[in-house]
Amino acid sequence: MLEVTVCIGSACHIKGAYNVIQTFQQLIEEKSLHDRIIFKSGFCMKLCQSPGVAIVVNGEHHCIDAERASDFFISELEPRLRKDI
Repeated sequence: MLEVTVCIGSACHIKGAYNVIQTFQQLIEEKSLHDRIIFKSGFCMKLCQSPGVAIVVNGEHHCIDAERASDFFISELEPRLRKDI
């Protein structure tokens, strides 16, 4: 099981957190991953000065550009899901 949390604090909201959430939700739906990913949002992760939207994947912090959310999902999250099979 993969746990993914997207920051929705003020700074991340401005940087495009909503777009990241929408992209991740769409990919989870398209790939029928509801039973393999715990997907949620959370308030400030204290990474406000970092470029991009803060994301935590199984306790590991990342900051991604909202326009690259799909690329991040495919390159970082999907391989982790394959390991769990």
